[in-house]
Amino acid sequence: MEETPQRLRLDKWLWQARFFKTRSLAARVVAAGHVRVNSRKVSKPAQSVAPGDTLTFPQARAIRVVRILALGERRGPASEARALYEDLSPPASVEPAGAPHREAGGRPTKKARRAMPQRGGSALE
Repeated sequence: MEETPQRLRLDKWLWQARFFKTRSLAARVVAAGHVRVNSRKVSKPAQSVAPGDTLTFPQARAIRVVRILALGERRGPASEARALYEDLSPPASVEPAGAPHREAGGRPTKKARRAMPQRGGSALE
């Protein structure tokens, strides 16, 4: 029976933990120098990581901070991937400041549209 390795490649772990859709995309982000392991910038996708390491990296429009709890054996379902890390990122704000009020459907209400500054019009006005 094979045991789980004590260390794993950074790009492979990011892929297994489902932070990136492909391993090559994870490797590209690491190679670009956008990932930090224990507060040190890393630029090699083959960097070894182990349980207890803290990773900081961009994902979409947010900065993620995660602590590795376990190394995976495969890229499994999301529930299995969530058991590999602890999310240390601060909770994202619900609505950015200055955004118009929107209902649950995503469209502004008639009252909110009236309150919005008027756009367009003639340049000579």
